[in-house]
Amino acid sequence: MSIGADQRSSAGLYERKWERFAVNRQGMLMTVGFDLAAPKMRSCKLVDISQGGASFTVTTTIGLPLHYYLSIVGVTSRIGCAEVYRNDNRIGVQFIKEIDEELLHTIVRSDYFTGGVNTKPKKEERRYVAGVERGGVGSAVI
Repeated sequence: MSIGADQRSSAGLYERKWERFAVNRQGMLMTVGFDLAAPKMRSCKLVDISQGGASFTVTTTIGLPLHYYLSIVGVTSRIGCAEVYRNDNRIGVQFIKEIDEELLHTIVRSDYFTGGVNTKPKKEERRYVAGVERGGVGSAVI
């Protein structure tokens, strides 16, 4: 085998095509039946999103088809989805058409500003005995 004949490396097999962003947003799944009757809505909780897909959790997957629209609360767009996997109540989808960067950043930014993802460091708790001054001679630091 010549050098450069196989461009794939073992790490390249598992690389994602798009950068994923962790979010914690409410969404709605809209399904339309074959009869084009009134669409059925189901709530979901968005876990992460990229330009090409997303994953979310639902309370139940019973009766959920493999293709539907995803609406994210606070965003006016509906995104067409094709299901890739189902693990219990977690679902991964690929978008029918990639979303543009501007829409992706709007979703991620609004999640950040509303406090959806906990990115703040945990506040350090007090670790000394009450009534004893910290750092003094003979202080009891636990």
